[in-house]
Amino acid sequence: MSTLKRLSSYAGRRKALLPLSLFLSAIGALAGMAPFILIWLIVRELLAAGGIPADPGYIVALGWWTAATAAGSVVLYFAALMASHLAAFRVESNLRREAMRRIVRMPLGFFDTTTSGRIRKIIDDNASITHSFLAHQMPDLAATILVPVAALVLIFAFDWRLGLASLVPVVASMGLMAFMMGAKGRRFMKSYMTALEEMNTEAVEYVRGIPVVKVFQQTIFSFKNFHRSIMNYNRMVFGYTRMWEKPMSAYTVIINSFVFVLAPVAILLIGRSGDYAQVMPDFFLFALITPVFSQSIMKSMYLDQALGQAAEAIGRLDKLTAFAALPAATGPKPVRNFDIGFDNVSFRYPDAAQKAVDSVSFTIPEGSTVALVGPSGSGKTTIARLVPRFWETTGGIVSIGGMDVREIDAQELMRHVSFVFQNTKLFKTTLLENIRYGNPDAPMEEVQRAVDMAQCREIIDRLPQGLDTRIGVDGTYLSGGEQQRIVLARAILKNAPIVVLDEATAFADPENEHLIHRALRELTKGKTVLVIAHRLTSVTGADRILVVEKGRIAEQGTHRELLEKNGIYNHMWNEYRQSVSWTIKKEDHHA
Repeated sequence: MSTLKRLSSYAGRRKALLPLSLFLSAIGALAGMAPFILIWLIVRELLAAGGIPADPGYIVALGWWTAATAAGSVVLYFAALMASHLAAFRVESNLRREAMRRIVRMPLGFFDTTTSGRIRKIIDDNASITHSFLAHQMPDLAATILVPVAALVLIFAFDWRLGLASLVPVVASMGLMAFMMGAKGRRFMKSYMTALEEMNTEAVEYVRGIPVVKVFQQTIFSFKNFHRSIMNYNRMVFGYTRMWEKPMSAYTVIINSFVFVLAPVAILLIGRSGDYAQVMPDFFLFALITPVFSQSIMKSMYLDQALGQAAEAIGRLDKLTAFAALPAATGPKPVRNFDIGFDNVSFRYPDAAQKAVDSVSFTIPEGSTVALVGPSGSGKTTIARLVPRFWETTGGIVSIGGMDVREIDAQELMRHVSFVFQNTKLFKTTLLENIRYGNPDAPMEEVQRAVDMAQCREIIDRLPQGLDTRIGVDGTYLSGGEQQRIVLARAILKNAPIVVLDEATAFADPENEHLIHRALRELTKGKTVLVIAHRLTSVTGADRILVVEKGRIAEQGTHRELLEKNGIYNHMWNEYRQSVSWTIKKEDHHA
């Protein structure tokens, strides 16, 4: 009932359609019982009259009523399905809408730990599961309860002896069904949906990585995770099917064997009383009604399974969207200036044992540039992502203009910070729309200026449709460096006073790198800049360089000051210069 209550809360104005569907289904089910009684009356009348009824019109009238009640049952059930489908579509769409509303409010760090394949699977497929339950199985809920009760009343009202005989296979089959739909069935449903999620996630990641797979000829190696998820699913489903094999075969035989119990009992009753005219109509009635029990049991099985799936689906949607959202600022204040401060800041990723950032303190005066350098995994990117509040700090304060970022309205914080990361993201739309994501209301003059400042003009000019060229299969593909320049144009158009750069030239070739550096100079002019770089030559001109090691600031100073300290930075600089001077020489085999 809790699952039904939760689902109905998403039905909105169509909430009343769910009980209406149950009511229509119940009335239709009762109407479906009427033909059995009418047929019993016809058979009794014919047997009592020796096959020639005294009043043929009465038999004809009963025949018409039989057809009418059967047709009415179908019409009522069809109306119940219409009502349930309308409600189910509303629930499904509202579930998707509500899930996406929660997703877009998640901290940006959420998307670093949750794959897009898993998000799509949980939201899309689980919403569809709830639709299937509400639209198809829920209307059967009333009939599944009401019809067996009505059938029991009829059975014992006509002949309790035949009634007991007809219930023997029903009771046995219900025992088997309870065994099959027990705790093992519920555990399987949970494992089944988990396996589907894993398989879907691996499929999405594999398809997205196909270009890399083909380039490096790693087809078999890259397929391992996807293949493993498929085989895990196969083993689980095959094992569960084998577990059901014998019980289901026994159930099918028993539930359909009621005639083999009814017939001997009816023969014994006729032999004892000699009144076949009384026993035979009851026998026909029970032969017609008893299959209703088997249908109800099967419906209850599908209903229980669908209800379990719906409950699991709702649970998985809740679990996905239960990721702790960042608390909204209470009484937010406007940002007046744009210096950045870290005051004894610490941060630990969810479920991580060690801190990724440990007691970090530094300031970036407004209009200056500070660079973060250090080995991979040292915490540079994490520090940078705490500025726009991708994650909530576990200790200390990150401030902008002297204000704790937690006291700044989230939308205003985003307006004041531009990001350029090494993994660019262009949408499958036109270049113009991709650039305008930085400022949707910007006039074309400002867009063109951003294109020129980002060194994108030669990219635009060589495309037949210019800025109206679409990205992707329906348009064009850009190299990594070209994509980075388009992203820089987006950031320039946004014109935020704070810029966070995370390895902005990581995947650029030498020509693109030169152009990207020119674009970066335009982007960062007069801005407060926090830059992360592995290529140390790109940050030698920074106002201050922070050397990060194991989540802490190990050294800081200008390029020259750090070299004079002869510490970690000096070691990194010497290694970098040595790597730049590496050359590949052909070995002389004739020496």
